Amino acid sequence: MAENPPRIPSMNELLNTCEERGLVERWGRESCGAALTQALEQIRARRRAGELQAGVDDDFWRRVSDLLEILPAMEMCAALNATGVVLHTNLGRAPWPAEARDAAALASGAAVCEIDRVTGQRGRRDAAVSRLLAQVTGAEAGLPVNNNAATVLLAVAALARGRKVVVARQELVEIGGSYRMPEVIEAAGAEMVAIGTTNRVHLKDFAAALQDPAVACVLRVHPSNFRIVGFTKAPEMSELAELCREHGVPLVYDLGSGVIHGEDLPGLELEHPVRHSIDAGCDLVTFSGDKLLGGPQAGLIVGAAPLVEKLRSDMLTRCLRLDKTMLAALEAVLRIHTLGEQAARERIPGLTRIGYGAAELEPRAQALLQAAAKALTASDGWSLQVIATKGRVGSGASPVEDLEGAGLLVSHHTHHADDLAQALRARALPLFTRIQDGAVLLDLRAIDPADDSELLAALSSLA
Repeated sequence: MAENPPRIPSMNELLNTCEERGLVERWGRESCGAALTQALEQIRARRRAGELQAGVDDDFWRRVSDLLEILPAMEMCAALNATGVVLHTNLGRAPWPAEARDAAALASGAAVCEIDRVTGQRGRRDAAVSRLLAQVTGAEAGLPVNNNAATVLLAVAALARGRKVVVARQELVEIGGSYRMPEVIEAAGAEMVAIGTTNRVHLKDFAAALQDPAVACVLRVHPSNFRIVGFTKAPEMSELAELCREHGVPLVYDLGSGVIHGEDLPGLELEHPVRHSIDAGCDLVTFSGDKLLGGPQAGLIVGAAPLVEKLRSDMLTRCLRLDKTMLAALEAVLRIHTLGEQAARERIPGLTRIGYGAAELEPRAQALLQAAAKALTASDGWSLQVIATKGRVGSGASPVEDLEGAGLLVSHHTHHADDLAQALRARALPLFTRIQDGAVLLDLRAIDPADDSELLAALSSLA
C-alpha cells in the first residue's frame, strides 16, 4: 500500500520557521515569502512528476537559503498588478498558468528538447508546439519563433525577399518601441507597395497591385492598438483571399493578439479569432504567445503546410528560435487550449481576469476596504473608498473597450498620491497602481484573489 505524501505546511507555518532560523531578521518577511513560494513550486512540480514523497526537508531549506542569496538582489522580480490592465506590457504581459510555470521549471535542466526519444537521434525542437498550434487553430501547420514582430519579419523575408509586398495604407502601423511596418518590410529585404488611402482601401486596389508579377505576397495587419472610425472601407478577408488565390499570391495576416478561446469575453468582441482567419482563407496567420493565448513571449505562425515549411527552412528561423523553457511553457499553455473553452477560461489567468465583472470584484474591494481601514484610520488622515473602475485588456488588444470592475481608492490629506504610489512600488514585492482623482487606485481586475492578502500588507505598510 502506497504511503500518503507528507503534508506541506502552510505559508504561515513556513514563515514562522524562517523566523526561528533567523532568515526573516536577515532578509525580511517578503523576501522569505518569495523564496518559500518558489521552493514550494519545485516540490509541487516534483510531485506532479511522480515523486510523491517530495516535501519540506533539509534540501528544501537549503533551497530557500540559496534563493535568499539571490532573490532580494534581483531587479526582475515578482510584482502585483493593480493597474486594471490585464496584459500589461511593462509588467510582462500574460500571467502564466501554473502548468506553464511547472513545465518551464522541469525543462530548466536536461530536457527532451532537440532529440528523438525513440531513435536517440537529433529531433526538431518545436515539433510538439508546431503540432499543437495546428490542432488548436485548425491550420495545416504551425511554427513558433521568439516574438510576433519576428513572425512578420520572417514571413516577408521568406516569401518576398528581393520582391514586392502589398499593404493597405490604413494598416501601416507603428506599435510600441518604434516598431513600424514599413521598416520591418524593408529590413526583410522586400519592397513595400502601399495601396488605398488612410481610411479606405478597396478590393480593386489589391487587384490592380497584383497585376505586377514582382508582387510576392499580400500583407494584412490588424490595427491592434488603435481604431479608424467613420468613413472607412476594407474588403472582407474571404474576398481578398479568393483574389490572392486567383493570382497565386499568398495572403499573410498579422493578427497580433490572437484569440483561441474567449472570443465573447468583455472587450474581445472586435478581436479576430485565429481559426476564423484560417477559415476565411488566409494562407499564413501570425500572432503572439504572451497576449490572449496566455503564455510566454513567442511569435506563432500557422497556415498552409508548404508555406510554413518554406518559413521553417529560411536562414532567419534559427536566429529567431525559442529557448527550451519557453517552448515547454508554450506547450503547456497550448495543451490547456486543447481541453476546450471552459478549461481555457478557468486555467488561463489572463482569460479568467478579463472575464471578471463588477459582481466578482466589488465584494473583494469591500473586504479589502474593511481590512485596510483597521490600519489606515480616518483619524490619521486616510480616506478609503470602493469605486467602480474601467480596466483594459492591454498589450494592444481591444484598445478602446473598457472592462467594468471595482477597486479601492486610497488617499491621505497630507501625502501626495504620487508619493504613496512610489512607496508601494518600492516594496520588496512591488505593487503597481494608477493615479485617479488625486488618489491611488487599486484596481483588482488583474490581481489573483489569492494575493488580496498581499494588497492588504502593502496598504498596511503605508501607515
